[in-house]
Amino acid sequence: MKRTIFEFKPDARDSSPLYVQLARKLGQAIRDGQYQADEALPSERLLSESLDVSRVTARKAIDQLVEQGLIVRRRGSGNYIAPRIEQPLSRLTSFSEELHQRGYTPSSKWLERVITAAVPDEQLSLGLSPGARVARLERLRLADDVVMAYEVSVLPQTVLANPEAVEGSLYEFLTSIRHAPVRALQHIRALNAQPRLAEQLGVPVGQAVLFITRIGYLESGQAVELTHSYCRSDYYDFVAEMRRDG
Repeated sequence: MKRTIFEFKPDARDSSPLYVQLARKLGQAIRDGQYQADEALPSERLLSESLDVSRVTARKAIDQLVEQGLIVRRRGSGNYIAPRIEQPLSRLTSFSEELHQRGYTPSSKWLERVITAAVPDEQLSLGLSPGARVARLERLRLADDVVMAYEVSVLPQTVLANPEAVEGSLYEFLTSIRHAPVRALQHIRALNAQPRLAEQLGVPVGQAVLFITRIGYLESGQAVELTHSYCRSDYYDFVAEMRRDG
């Protein structure tokens, strides 16, 4: 980004360190949508010169925003505005639908698409009998070529007989064969990324990620989808609106 980021003047009435004031100002501009996801920031030298602050102040402000997940560092390339997804918990949508609505380009890197025997946990979640077979779809989910999540979806073979027929959005494909879920139960918890998962997501080993389990149901009540998603917590927000009775 070659343009000046914004006008910045230290507030003499604010007792916060200068780098905190700068981080707060830039962070608010990012949250307000003044800058696009994946937009490059100037170098620390150019940032310090354009805003008349020291390079140490610029570096520490960027460090703060990296910790908050608003900026990502790409080795050998620079600092960029982090893509971010806010997913309402009250609406059943697919990963691709959420990204399209926010102006991102979704894509997948397929790791596996096979028919295999259902394990006990899958039998229980999908209401299958012992020995039942399922389609297992394993992939990395990307937004504008940035890995956002690692995902494993399992569907009864009676619903998806040919997993390689799914090329893009799973829900779009299920809609085309009239087996798209109309409701789902979703559980979210945090866990620390083990080495293999950390490598897939491009995060440090031990970094917290969001582990999401979703079971999707047809109108008839039949479970047709079990999906485990491991989402980068620096890119994902889940939003719930709550109302107080009375």
